[in-house]
Parts: sequence; C-alpha cells; structure tokens
Amino acid sequence: MLLRSKAVRPCVIEAESVCLRCLLRITRNNLPRRQFSASASRGEAITPKLGKLWRREYFSANGSLGFSKAQRRSPMLAYEVSTPKGAVLSQNAAIETTPQLIPQSQPLPAALNNASEPPHRRWKRLKAEANREAPLPLDASSRLSTLSSSMPAASLRRLLTTCLSLSKPRLSFLIVLTTATAYSLYPVPALLLPTTTVSPSLSALTLVFLTSGTALCCASANALNMLLEPKYDAQMSRTRNRPLVRGLIGKKGALVFASAAGVLGVGCLWFGVNPTVAFLGGLNIVLYAGVYTPMKRVSVLNTWVGALVGGIPPLMGWTAAAGQSATGSGGWQELLFSEASIGGWLLAGLLFAWQFPHFNSLSWPIRDEYKNAGYRMLVWTNGRMNGRVALRYAILCFPICVGLWWFQITDQGFLVTSSVINAWMVREAWRFWRIEGHKGSARGLFWASVWHLPVVMVLAMLHKKGLWEGVRKRVNGKSEEDIWMEEEVIQVPEAKGHPLHVVRALTSAGS
Repeated sequence: MLLRSKAVRPCVIEAESVCLRCLLRITRNNLPRRQFSASASRGEAITPKLGKLWRREYFSANGSLGFSKAQRRSPMLAYEVSTPKGAVLSQNAAIETTPQLIPQSQPLPAALNNASEPPHRRWKRLKAEANREAPLPLDASSRLSTLSSSMPAASLRRLLTTCLSLSKPRLSFLIVLTTATAYSLYPVPALLLPTTTVSPSLSALTLVFLTSGTALCCASANALNMLLEPKYDAQMSRTRNRPLVRGLIGKKGALVFASAAGVLGVGCLWFGVNPTVAFLGGLNIVLYAGVYTPMKRVSVLNTWVGALVGGIPPLMGWTAAAGQSATGSGGWQELLFSEASIGGWLLAGLLFAWQFPHFNSLSWPIRDEYKNAGYRMLVWTNGRMNGRVALRYAILCFPICVGLWWFQITDQGFLVTSSVINAWMVREAWRFWRIEGHKGSARGLFWASVWHLPVVMVLAMLHKKGLWEGVRKRVNGKSEEDIWMEEEVIQVPEAKGHPLHVVRALTSAGS
C-alpha cells in the first residue's frame, strides 16, 4: 500500500524549487511548535516531549511514526535542507543561507527504551528486580585491605593495617564485648565488696588482661582461618579482597602473626587471669582454625561447631570473675561446673543460639558462591531447613533471657527490655523462614541480629541484680552506716561435701 504518512517518507528538499510558504509549512510539520528561526546552528537537535514520544512508541504498530527506513538503519540520520548561498526565496526577502539540520524525528531517550516492552514481560522483570537481594556490605577485613593497599609498600602503617585486617576487628570486638559483659555480670559476694575490703572486688587489671588476651586469641584464630583458605576466599565476593588473597602479606608473615598473637593471648590469660581461662582461650583457637575451618568443606554441621566457638568467650569472662571469689582450690571443676557457674553457661547459650539467625541470613545472598567454592552450607544444601534453624534458635533466646532473671543474674526489668529486642529478631526470622529469604527478609534478619547482640549485652549490664537498688538508696540520702545488710544465703560445697554459707549483699552494704 502506498498510504504511508508524510512523516515517514524520506525526502530531500531543495529550497530553490519550493516557495517560502510551502517551506515554512513543511518545517512546522516536522518540528515541535516553537518560534521559527532561520539561524539555527549546524547540528542542533530538537527533542520532542517525552510523553508524546512514549505514546507514539507504545501504541503505534509501526514503532515510532517519525522513523523512516533509513533512520532505522542509522538512528542518528537527519535530513538536510540546504539553501544555496545567495538564493532569493521571495520578493526582496533574503534569509541566512547557512545549511541547517531539520530532523524529521529523533531517536527515543534511553529512559524510554523499555516503553515498547509488553506489560506481562515488564511485570516479570520488575518482580525479579524486587526479589533480587541487595549485596551485604563488605566486612572490615576487606575494607582495611583496600586501605592498606593505598599505603607505601614498606611502611609500618601498611604492615599494622594488614595485621589488623587479618584479625577481623569487628568480629573480635563483639567477642571481647561478650567476654567483658559476662565478667561484669558476675554476682560479687558481700565479703568481697569494696565496702568490706581494701581492694576492689573485681580487679580492673584482671579485666585488662582478660580483654587483651581474648582479643589476641581471636586475632590468632581469624588469621589462621584466612591462612588456610586463600584459594577459596578468592572465589567469593565478600572475601576476595582479604589481605592474603590480594597478596598484601605472604603466608609466612600471616603464620608469624597468628603464632605470636596466639602465644601472647594465651600467656596473658594464664598469668593475668587463671589457667582455666587460658585453657578456654587456647581451645577456641584450636576449634576455630583446626576443626571449624576444614569442616566447612565436609559437613553442614560446621555451623554448629562455629556456634560452639562463639559461646566460649562469655564463659571465659564468667570464669575469670569466679576465679577471684573462689572459696575452694579454684580449679576448673569449681569454676566451670559449680552451682555458681550457671550464669556463665546461660550467657554461653545465648551466644550459641545467636549464631544461627546471624550466619544463616548472612550466607543466604551468597549461597551460590558458597556452593561454587565447595563449602557445605545449609543455605544451599537445604534452604527450607536453613530458615527453620534460624527461627528455632531465635525463639530460644527468650527462655535464655528468662533464665538470667530466674537465677538472680538480672532484675525483672530485663524480662521486658530483652523481650522487645528478642521479639524483633524472632519476627525477622519468621519472615526469613516463611518467604525463604526473598523480598529482603534475609537482609532484615541480618541487621536485626547485628543489633541484637550488643543491645542485649548492654541491657543485661544495666539490669544487673541489685544495681539500681543501691543507686536508689544513695539518691534517697542514706549513708553507708544506715544501710542494713540484706543477706542472701548461697550454699557453696566444700571439699568435704558440707555446705558453706556465704552472705551476698544485694546492695552495697556498710562495713
């Protein structure tokens, strides 16, 4: 058919053969409405309104009505209307004769490239984009590696930054926080309160040795973990920027750093705290680097071993405090398995349960990378079970926090405040299990777990049993001589099996 629109007919117009009225009419038909100017600069492109182009492109069966066959082959092709120099177009009317470009149509902007996409395909594309999980932020080790690579090669700052990157500082900080929290939550017997003894009940120097030794043990375990896995770390987006993968430090240098940190850490715990805590610190290094790291390529039970490693540090803090008030020989049986050690095991259980919502949500966006790297993770071997495990252990945080109140470690206020943060993580874990990690549920659970641990630890310290009661009595103006001893009998078994009654003050009592 020869009913093609004028807008799509290729034409070359010579100004000498057309009168001025016809030329102006053709110009108005091809250009958007604006004031006509014969002095348009060479190559000037006039873009039509976006709404008009969208309607043309979407509803026209022939595509854009303004495209000719030549323009479809070359989208930037425009038609040139040239006027010979000195040509007269009408009586005593001369116009500037510089050649100008009068585009018959312009290519669509990039924002409208998908305008011709059918609605059902566009709906599927948008749904896939909504379900696509945003990448989690890089860990501190990767960021420190980037910072270290920008420093001079032989500088001391680069070496220190690289060693700090090997230690995974964020993870180490959380572990040290849980250790110090357990140390501060230990209920001090009345005979060792500062009001009845010359020296403080819990030594600040012991706390320094405890936190320093724990941090060094964490650095050693993390450095050994990176030392054993550089080939596999290079295959994953979150670990390919680590210092050993990038070659910022050699394997011998990493081994020297890990060995020195491990020896110093265990030594600080042995001489500054007690041998039981030193044994737990060394055990943590062996479990993390010697059992958990190789087990990741063998069985999905590696997650449970890693959770066990995370539960040991709060038990170390509790044992360090118990060693200063031990009534017997202070051996490992008394510090770890006596009736007074129940608080340490509860805190260890809280850290054990927390590991699963945190790691299961962390591993979901990179589940394919774990699979390609050969790591046996529950997130890709059994995705449905991965969500169930995260939800199960998130719910377990409720009875653990209740146990801290039941055994007189915290006051009743901790039941309310901890339930709020626990309910938040359980809600995110339920969403993670119900929709199997899609629609941002994995990211929501990850950030809920990141905030959950430090908030619960701080709340436990704020709600320590007897803390606010002593503050209230001092605010009311009572002196130490007017505060009566509030006695609580604790039975601590002696070596012969007979109970020894020890008085513990719920407030700071006078001497």
